[in-house]
Amino acid sequence: MTTVDRVIPFSTVFNFRDLGGYPAAAGSTVRWSRLYRSDGLHRLTPVDFEDFAALGVRTVLDLRRPDELEADGRVAESLGLAYHNLNFHADLWPQFTLGAALPRYLADRYAEMAEGGLTGRNAVAASLRLIADSDSTPLVFHCAAGKDRTGVLAALTLSLLGVADDDIAADYALSAESERRFREWRRSLAADRPEEDGHSPWQVDPCPRDAMHLFLVELRERHGSVEGYARRAGITDAQIERLREHMLD
Repeated sequence: MTTVDRVIPFSTVFNFRDLGGYPAAAGSTVRWSRLYRSDGLHRLTPVDFEDFAALGVRTVLDLRRPDELEADGRVAESLGLAYHNLNFHADLWPQFTLGAALPRYLADRYAEMAEGGLTGRNAVAASLRLIADSDSTPLVFHCAAGKDRTGVLAALTLSLLGVADDDIAADYALSAESERRFREWRRSLAADRPEEDGHSPWQVDPCPRDAMHLFLVELRERHGSVEGYARRAGITDAQIERLREHMLD
């Protein structure tokens, strides 16, 4: 499948895509149609329900904070899916300052998500356990934009499967195009909305590959490997093996 095939279009969800197809450990490949990543599924409309149902998704893992969930709601309960909400990053981000390096800023935020005390590690561990359970799949995990929290969980999962950092960073970078489509859609809803501050860092490149490379390299420096990090977060070797058994061809 090509990148175009990887992205699954919906009318008001812009970053839904399949994580299958990437080369992984020992000549294997990540299985298609088992694991999806997305932006906010609360925006799915009845127009999209049939196409979404055709994917056979069993489980939705929502990584947003409780205040986001309260403000925007969740994926429609009428779809009858197993639903889990895990607060993947409790703290709001510090303001990005002009002149700062965006990859460095993002890599630091991603490290905070993965290692932000007991709360962060517990959310990561619970998420990985759910993905490692074959009875939960096909599974889709999402946050608001499907870029940062979702990007960190995708990176950790793919790395545990043996996907190369370059492929993980390339997958992360695909969210830049969905961000553009989302902003166009949002402007179309309010044509009189003032343009955002031209100094916004997100108008440069919201998903610089170097940010994901930095995050993964530095995580390994601190823990020896992504597997080492996962073990310290509470994931057992048996759970990592189960993840690989049902996610790899």
